[in-house]
Amino acid sequence: MSSRIFARFLFLLLAVAPGAVADAPRSVFLEELTWTELRDEIAAGRTTIIVPIGGTEQNGPHMVLGKHNVRVKALSERIARALGNALVAPVLAYVPEGAAAPPTAHMRFPGTITMADDTYARVLEAAARSFRLHGFRDIVFLGDHGGYQKIDKAVATRLNGEWASSPARVHAIDEYYRATEIEYPQALKRQGYRDDEIGTHAGLADTSLALAVDPRLVRADRLQAGNAAATADGVHGNPGRSSAALGQLGVDIIVAQTVEAIRKAVARR
Repeated sequence: MSSRIFARFLFLLLAVAPGAVADAPRSVFLEELTWTELRDEIAAGRTTIIVPIGGTEQNGPHMVLGKHNVRVKALSERIARALGNALVAPVLAYVPEGAAAPPTAHMRFPGTITMADDTYARVLEAAARSFRLHGFRDIVFLGDHGGYQKIDKAVATRLNGEWASSPARVHAIDEYYRATEIEYPQALKRQGYRDDEIGTHAGLADTSLALAVDPRLVRADRLQAGNAAATADGVHGNPGRSSAALGQLGVDIIVAQTVEAIRKAVARR
């Protein structure tokens, strides 16, 4: 390449690059925006903030401890983009998971992190107050774990009572979690899978969702046919026939049901 051609190529590259960066699609994740970008997004009408709540816990020998956190972030992004006026807060990864002394529930397995119910409630409340201060009108709690759903509702009820004269509201959307527990398993049963295979934790349903969201969450070489003894490994179900295709069925159900629930909640406000 001659020096003249190279110089022209370099000039065009420098001329195009700034525009390409400026025109790049804006992220829906709050933590990936600058404060001025966020200010402008709120002013433009993005006044719904999704608070994704996960949990760090055992998920059997075949699935990573952060399953809930990765899953709720990915699904929250899809939900936010479907809503069109929503952003996604950082994932709350530490939640109530049982007692530490003596250890109960998932705390019996290494890697699970817990906090007291009242500590968790105060964290949720502090986050909601922060979002209201900065101009968000609809603050949406999406919990990927069953253990704290009642706390989410209690915090939402308390803040909504306090903010009754203001336009801001908190919505604890339990349809998100209910879809994983009811509608999605029902869809799997229509595909011919049994309850004891679908499971309630780290079984076929749970593992398939993880595969659909990010295959790296699952250790494929450790997928085995479940049995009664598997409960000692933290598995309740049979993940042996899990697949991303089955998981995508759940993803579509969860996203559609949650988007509809959020829209209805906001309309009631």
